[in-house]
Amino acid sequence: MPPEIPAFAGMTEMNIIRALVIHPVVVSGKRSDRSLQSALEEAVGLTQAIRLEVALASIVRLQKITPATYIGSGKVKELAEAIEAEEIGLAIVDTSLTPVQQRNLEKEWGCKVIDRTALILEIFGDRARTAEGKLQVELASLTYQKSRLVRSWTHLERQRGGFGFLGGPGESQIELDRRMIGDRIIKIKNQLANVVRTRELHRATRRDVPYPLIALVGYTNAGKSTLFNRLTNAQVMAQDMLFATLDPTIRQVTLPSGLSVLLSDTVGFISNLPTELIAAFRATLEEVLGADILLHVRDIAHEDSSAQKADVESVLKSLFTGHSSPERGEGIFNHLIEVHNKTDLWETQHEGMRYLPPASAMAVSAVTGDGCAELLAAIDATLSDSLLAEVHFTIPHGDGRAIAWLHANGQVLARRDGEEVAHFTTRLSPANEARFKQQFPYYSRLT
Repeated sequence: MPPEIPAFAGMTEMNIIRALVIHPVVVSGKRSDRSLQSALEEAVGLTQAIRLEVALASIVRLQKITPATYIGSGKVKELAEAIEAEEIGLAIVDTSLTPVQQRNLEKEWGCKVIDRTALILEIFGDRARTAEGKLQVELASLTYQKSRLVRSWTHLERQRGGFGFLGGPGESQIELDRRMIGDRIIKIKNQLANVVRTRELHRATRRDVPYPLIALVGYTNAGKSTLFNRLTNAQVMAQDMLFATLDPTIRQVTLPSGLSVLLSDTVGFISNLPTELIAAFRATLEEVLGADILLHVRDIAHEDSSAQKADVESVLKSLFTGHSSPERGEGIFNHLIEVHNKTDLWETQHEGMRYLPPASAMAVSAVTGDGCAELLAAIDATLSDSLLAEVHFTIPHGDGRAIAWLHANGQVLARRDGEEVAHFTTRLSPANEARFKQQFPYYSRLT
């Protein structure tokens, strides 16, 4: 019988498990946008993110998928010998396995086998810190496990006694486990529904505060948290590690014009992100739904940067389907700034050649700070051109406080003086306009 699932999280140096990582790929005539070597390196990075020792890593090329074990019998036998020789306790197959394939590979290899989905779920479970994050991970894990109770544990075949006068076969252990998981899933979904309502209240509160929201999105390890720290002087965990941070963080930033905005750091995306995780983390990911601008941070030094961009945009489209901004009446991609990060690494790779981004993107190095001032200026310009409304106010000459407020919190485009009043043409965010009217309700607004 295969060993029980190891407790990966919180392992000490004394009991680190040696792991095999394989990236299977079906050979076809179609050219892939993603490098096989970088795909394997990403799988190894995911494995190391939960402190496993990678003893062997290999790309396995397949002519076709074998229904029983995913990979062919010859390769299964070859890997079984390597697993025994290297004393490997865990095999990670960087694809989605069916429960039957997982069980058969465990029998052949004599070690625990998990697929890409289980690995990512393990990472998220290890990194979740908030009560909400833990609930989201548990929901995703239970949804994943519910279909995998056909495994080789013999206790699942035991029967429980029936009810009533006729005994009957009763309820099997597998049915009981499925029902218990189903009940727990319903309970967690209800708890997360309360989280969604709470988040919406927080968003409504933020809409009443004069700060536009800027959300950082991007592939995991693209440098979002490092850029977040650079722009906000915060101390959010930022490491050269996949999924270093999960829980969203919001800080205030002052733009060159003096306008204050809120900057939000969100969880990173990844290729083949498990559908269970997308569903479970929707409450967190929907933070970007209320963003005035998205900053799509890309690791421009990565050889698969273009493929990573496509992965991020795919998840964003799934989130924003049917959620175009009612305030702006248009898709979120019309207010997205692409940020090409890690230009310092790119220039090192290209022997000091300066990186020149396309006209539609901004080039920065979150580590050195190069380009960050220009990025803040671009955010300023985007807010000014696209999101700030042109508003007209009539204010008496003697009210210097109201006039100073407009200069400090908006952009005064024109001023026409009358005998007793001045007519101002300004650009203000909707929140700042509401704030001005709250503080100075006796002044007229002429659109």
